[in-house]
Amino acid sequence: MVYKIDQTSNQIIKQEIDDTIDSIESLVEELPDNNPRFVLLSYPTKTSDGRFQSPLVMLYWIPHTSNQQNRMLYAGAVEQFRDKAGVSKLIKVEDEDDFEELEEQIVS
Repeated sequence: MVYKIDQTSNQIIKQEIDDTIDSIESLVEELPDNNPRFVLLSYPTKTSDGRFQSPLVMLYWIPHTSNQQNRMLYAGAVEQFRDKAGVSKLIKVEDEDDFEELEEQIVS
Protein backbone atom coordinates (compact mmCIF):
# COMPACT_ATOMS: atom_id res chain seq x y z
CA MET A 1 0.00 0.00 0.00
CA VAL A 2 1.28 3.43 -0.90
CA TYR A 3 0.27 6.51 1.09
CA LYS A 4 0.68 10.20 0.39
CA ILE A 5 -0.07 13.39 2.29
CA ASP A 6 -2.82 15.52 0.79
CA GLN A 7 -1.36 19.01 0.96
CA THR A 8 -4.71 20.80 1.16
CA SER A 9 -6.00 18.85 4.17
CA ASN A 10 -2.68 17.54 5.59
CA GLN A 11 -4.30 14.11 5.82
CA ILE A 12 -2.48 10.90 4.95
CA ILE A 13 -4.45 9.09 2.25
CA LYS A 14 -4.02 5.86 0.37
CA GLN A 15 -2.75 6.39 -3.17
CA GLU A 16 -4.41 4.40 -5.90
CA ILE A 17 -1.82 2.17 -7.54
CA ASP A 18 -1.73 -0.65 -10.04
CA ASP A 19 -3.01 -3.86 -8.43
CA THR A 20 -0.47 -5.94 -10.35
CA ILE A 21 2.54 -4.86 -8.32
CA ASP A 22 4.32 -8.13 -7.75
CA SER A 23 7.94 -7.10 -7.41
CA ILE A 24 10.16 -4.36 -6.07
CA GLU A 25 10.81 -3.26 -9.65
CA SER A 26 7.11 -2.69 -10.34
CA LEU A 27 6.79 -0.81 -7.03
CA VAL A 28 9.64 1.51 -8.03
CA GLU A 29 7.82 2.28 -11.29
CA GLU A 30 4.70 3.32 -9.34
CA LEU A 31 6.51 5.77 -7.05
CA PRO A 32 6.75 9.40 -8.17
CA ASP A 33 10.16 10.74 -9.12
CA ASN A 34 9.87 13.97 -7.15
CA ASN A 35 7.45 13.45 -4.25
CA PRO A 36 7.84 11.48 -1.02
CA ARG A 37 5.59 8.55 -0.14
CA PHE A 38 5.06 6.08 2.68
CA VAL A 39 4.89 2.45 1.54
CA LEU A 40 3.64 -0.42 3.68
CA LEU A 41 4.53 -3.87 2.51
CA SER A 42 4.55 -7.38 3.80
CA TYR A 43 7.75 -8.85 2.44
CA PRO A 44 8.04 -12.65 2.64
CA THR A 45 11.60 -13.74 3.38
CA LYS A 46 13.46 -16.77 4.64
CA THR A 47 15.62 -16.33 7.72
CA SER A 48 19.15 -17.70 8.02
CA ASP A 49 17.82 -20.64 10.04
CA GLY A 50 15.29 -21.56 7.33
CA ARG A 51 12.10 -20.10 8.79
CA PHE A 52 9.71 -18.09 6.62
CA GLN A 53 8.52 -14.71 7.84
CA SER A 54 6.53 -11.80 6.40
CA PRO A 55 7.35 -8.70 8.43
CA LEU A 56 5.30 -5.55 7.93
CA VAL A 57 7.80 -2.98 6.73
CA MET A 58 7.44 0.74 6.12
CA LEU A 59 9.44 2.34 3.35
CA TYR A 60 9.92 6.08 3.58
CA TRP A 61 10.45 7.11 -0.05
CA ILE A 62 12.06 10.55 -0.09
CA PRO A 63 13.74 11.18 -3.46
CA HIS A 64 16.49 13.77 -3.73
CA THR A 65 14.39 15.70 -6.27
CA SER A 66 11.64 16.43 -3.72
CA ASN A 67 11.15 20.08 -2.91
CA GLN A 68 11.97 21.28 0.59
CA GLN A 69 8.33 21.85 1.56
CA ASN A 70 7.40 18.23 0.77
CA ARG A 71 10.48 16.89 2.52
CA MET A 72 9.59 18.80 5.70
CA LEU A 73 5.91 17.76 5.51
CA TYR A 74 6.75 14.05 5.29
CA ALA A 75 9.59 14.26 7.83
CA GLY A 76 7.12 15.66 10.35
CA ALA A 77 4.67 12.81 9.80
CA VAL A 78 6.92 9.77 9.43
CA GLU A 79 7.10 8.74 13.11
CA GLN A 80 3.39 9.24 13.70
CA PHE A 81 2.52 7.18 10.63
CA ARG A 82 4.99 4.51 11.68
CA ASP A 83 3.42 4.24 15.13
CA LYS A 84 -0.13 4.04 13.75
CA ALA A 85 0.83 1.45 11.13
CA GLY A 86 2.50 -0.76 13.74
CA VAL A 87 5.36 -1.75 11.48
CA SER A 88 8.30 -3.82 12.61
CA LYS A 89 10.87 -1.88 10.59
CA LEU A 90 11.26 1.54 8.96
CA ILE A 91 13.57 1.86 5.96
CA LYS A 92 14.41 5.23 4.44
CA VAL A 93 14.81 5.07 0.66
CA GLU A 94 16.22 8.09 -1.16
CA ASP A 95 17.32 6.64 -4.47
CA GLU A 96 16.12 3.87 -6.78
CA ASP A 97 19.46 2.12 -6.24
CA ASP A 98 18.54 1.76 -2.54
CA PHE A 99 15.84 -0.73 -3.56
CA GLU A 100 18.55 -3.17 -4.69
CA GLU A 101 19.61 -3.62 -1.05
CA LEU A 102 16.07 -3.72 0.31
CA GLU A 103 15.85 -7.43 1.05
CA GLU A 104 19.10 -7.31 3.03
CA GLN A 105 17.75 -4.41 5.11
CA ILE A 106 14.45 -6.19 5.78
CA VAL A 107 16.09 -9.41 6.93
CA SER A 108 18.76 -7.77 9.10
